[in-house]
Amino acid sequence: FWAGCGAPPSPAVQGYVEGEFVYVSSPVAGTLQALSVQRGVRVGAGDPLFALDNVPEKAARDQAAQQLAQARATLDDLKKGRRPSEIQSAQAQLNQAQAALALAGQELARQEKLAAVPGGAARQDLDRARSTQDQDSQRVAQLQADLQTAQTGSREDQIAAAAAAVRALQAALDRADWDLSQKSQTAPAAGLVFDTLYRPGEWVAAGRPVVALLPPANVKVRAFVAEARVGAIHPGDPVRVTLDGAPQALAGKVSFISPQAEYT
Repeated sequence: FWAGCGAPPSPAVQGYVEGEFVYVSSPVAGTLQALSVQRGVRVGAGDPLFALDNVPEKAARDQAAQQLAQARATLDDLKKGRRPSEIQSAQAQLNQAQAALALAGQELARQEKLAAVPGGAARQDLDRARSTQDQDSQRVAQLQADLQTAQTGSREDQIAAAAAAVRALQAALDRADWDLSQKSQTAPAAGLVFDTLYRPGEWVAAGRPVVALLPPANVKVRAFVAEARVGAIHPGDPVRVTLDGAPQALAGKVSFISPQAEYT
């Protein structure tokens, strides 16, 4: 009878609060120049946390920008023809060659008429006139081709190579911009600055965390449940969490059940 009047077993289990910290670091090494937060303060998403010395990255970015500008200027120059003065010079040379060709044609016609008259002209004079006309004709064809080349600009393969160089240098500039932007880090989410791991003036290696941030959503309660009860608990079940020194209980839910047993 006395055993039947015992109190029912308590549904409460013991546990402890733990935080899943977000360690904010920079993928680029450098000297810590500015630390914008201190331990214990709360920050919002996007608030500045720290900044590293960015002189080398800024210089690399400026160099990449100048190289890209040079490559773009080269590409624009290849797409254009020659300068107007150069085209005018080529046109003038063509006009001279055409005038010489016309004169050579007249001289050839004269020599052919003289050759038709017995004793009127020597055979070598006729051959010389024909050779001069042929040379002037080839000269005109050459200058016409040069003028057309001057007006159309560079070859397509040269333009394609210059365009590829512009794209490569644009990618290098994007990488330099990214490296420069990584020298200053902001809070990825709102939360509590749990700890700062470096002081201004110290060298920070690439990937080493500078600020340990604790967002509210990353605060968990780890509790230990007896084997006889754990089978009745499922992810998503509501729970009430009571804390020492807190007047009211907090509402929560089960987010994870370990697949491995643990003795405690």
